[in-house]
Amino acid sequence: MDERIEELDHCDLSGIHPESIQQAKEKMPKEEHLLDLADFFRIFGDSTRVKIVCALLSTELCVCDIAELLEISQSAISHQLRVLKQARLVKARRAGKVIYYSLDDEHIEAILSLGLTHIKEK
Repeated sequence: MDERIEELDHCDLSGIHPESIQQAKEKMPKEEHLLDLADFFRIFGDSTRVKIVCALLSTELCVCDIAELLEISQSAISHQLRVLKQARLVKARRAGKVIYYSLDDEHIEAILSLGLTHIKEK
């Protein structure tokens, strides 16, 4: 890392920009929302879950279809779908004996799209 940048990362003084501190404090979300947000993004920390979400971008799929598409066992897919469902990223619809999964709402697609756009900028 550039030594000049390292020097800027450390302040010898504290609180020298009270207006900036106040502005940041006013925009800071509540602590409980920050914790929920951290948990939400932690869900995307597993590549299998991200693959499942990507698979569900175009259509709803059952566990068997997702397992075949991703070449992962049905039990592993079921486990990850439970995590995604608990986090309200996917929803389930029963049709007879088959349960179909889809994204919970359009926000999930937007979040994934923004993340991919950011990654592709590099």
